[in-house]
Amino acid sequence: MRLGGQVFIQNTDPQSWAAAIRQEGYRAAVCPVQSNENDTTIQEYRAAAEHHGLLIAEVGAWSNPISPDHEVRCKALEYCKAQLDLAERIGARVCVNIAGSRGAQWDGPHPDNFSDDTFSLIVDTVREIIDAVKPKSAYYALETMPWVLPDSADTYLALVKAIDREQFAVHLDPVNMIASPRIYYRNAEMITDFFTKLRPYIKSAHAKDIRLGGNLTVHLEEVLPGTGALDYKVFLSELSRLDPDTPLIIEHLPDEVQYRKAAAFIRETAASLQIEL
Repeated sequence: MRLGGQVFIQNTDPQSWAAAIRQEGYRAAVCPVQSNENDTTIQEYRAAAEHHGLLIAEVGAWSNPISPDHEVRCKALEYCKAQLDLAERIGARVCVNIAGSRGAQWDGPHPDNFSDDTFSLIVDTVREIIDAVKPKSAYYALETMPWVLPDSADTYLALVKAIDREQFAVHLDPVNMIASPRIYYRNAEMITDFFTKLRPYIKSAHAKDIRLGGNLTVHLEEVLPGTGALDYKVFLSELSRLDPDTPLIIEHLPDEVQYRKAAAFIRETAASLQIEL
């Protein structure tokens, strides 16, 4: 697999960006530009990544294409299509978004998020995005979430079958599926089950960690990889059985010191398993 993370640099021209990523020992990166960038610049970033042996792992399309607000939904749909097109042009493996939410908060909980109607809306929305762009190499994927579909291996598999598009893929964020103490303590089983059911469709993953607090009712906190309960030995072992170019992207950390700590933990764990990153 290819480990990736963020760099904190002032000079973000294509060559400086790619060199900084490689200097941190990463072999994968998040796309550094948006779809409104000119094509020349997009191609320069693609060439710089290729020159430095980097895989552009993902283009984010973070928005709410299932919003109940018509204007918000339409803007989000167009943004997702543009970002998927960017992924195709820049050579990224996936364009990733969450499914969205039926509430006002684009990534928040809502009582309708798990309804059959919302399931159907997610299916129609993803089909529309993929069918409009018709990507040949890039995939569109949904990040797993605790309070909207897909929130488990079974709901993700149901979406894969219902969407029925070759360029729809699975993006795995196991931390986002840990929504109860039971799953928290049995997350190794959850991870193994996810790979068993979805292995052929997994194209990318995120690296985070999670810690359960002791105050009522239930408090689950995202933390630095290696300081929580996520079973990284199982996670990395399962990832290592996929395509060797599968990216694992560290995210949500405040500075390069924290990214380096996370990367060191993941590399040490991988080395103990004789897994190359």
